[in-house]
Amino acid sequence: MTHRHPPTTIAGALAWARAVLNEVAGSEPLDAPLLLAHILGCERTALLAHPQRPLTPAQFTTFCALVERRASGVPLAYLTGERAFFDLTLIVTPDVLIPRPETEHLVERALAWARARARSPRIADVGTGSGVIAVTLARHLPGARVWALDVSRAALGVARRNAARYDLAERVHLVQADLLGPLLGARGAFDLIAANLPYVPTSALETLPVSRHEPRLALDGGPDGLAVIRRLLAQVPRILAADGLLLLEIEAEQGERAAALAATALPGARVTVHADYAGLDRVISAEWGACKG
Repeated sequence: MTHRHPPTTIAGALAWARAVLNEVAGSEPLDAPLLLAHILGCERTALLAHPQRPLTPAQFTTFCALVERRASGVPLAYLTGERAFFDLTLIVTPDVLIPRPETEHLVERALAWARARARSPRIADVGTGSGVIAVTLARHLPGARVWALDVSRAALGVARRNAARYDLAERVHLVQADLLGPLLGARGAFDLIAANLPYVPTSALETLPVSRHEPRLALDGGPDGLAVIRRLLAQVPRILAADGLLLLEIEAEQGERAAALAATALPGARVTVHADYAGLDRVISAEWGACKG
C-alpha cells in the first residue's frame, strides 16, 4: 500500500489505520493503537497522551505493513508477539494457539481447588501450547511443580520462553509427548491434570476463521471434537491421585457428552459441567475423591 502523503504523526497514523481496519470483520477498536505502540516500544496510553508526536517514514512503513497483515486476517497477537492472559503477558507465535479468556475459567477453578489443599500440588498440563495454563498455575501456586506436555517441539519452545519470562524454568518441566506419554508410569502421582486439548470437530474447522492462521494440530478434535479428549481420559486413571482433580476445557456443545466420558473413565468421580460468563458449557471438572473404583 503506497501513500502519496503518508501521515507524519501518531494521530494521523491512527486515523488512517482505523479507517482501514473499520472495514475488516473481526478487528477491534484497539488494534491500531496496540500495533503502533508495539512498533514504538511504548504503552498504548503514551500514544493517546502524545497524539502529535512525529513518526519517521520508517516507523510508518513498518506500521503500514502490520496494518495490512491485520486487515488480511492475521491475528493481532501474532503481529505483536504477545497476548494478555489472566494477570500475565505471554509470548505467542503462529506455532501455538492464541490464549483466550475462556481458558481463564479453567485456571480459576484449578487455583481455587489447589489453594484449599494442605499440600503443594503436582500438576500436569496436557497440550500446553504456549504454556498458558502451566505458567499461570506455577506463578500463582509457589509450591506447585508443573509438568507441561505437548507433542509439538515448536510449541514447547514458546512455552519455555514464557516460563523463563516469569522465572519459572525450575518449576515448569517441559516434556515433548503425545498426551501424558512418559508420565504414565507415575501411578497416582499427580494431584491435578489440566488440559485444553483440540476440541473442534474436523468438519467445522474450515468454517472457522481461526483455522486460517492458528495451528490445526491445536484445533482438530476429530469427527465429533472429542477424539483427543477420549484418548486422554483413557490415560488419566493411571496417574491421577486418589483425591485428584481433572479439568478439561471443552466446546460449548460438548458438555453432556464430555461429562459422560469423564464419569466412565473415573468411576465414582464427582463430574461437573461449568459454564463460562456467556452461559456456555466450557469446563469439565472430575474430582475423583477417596472412593476410586
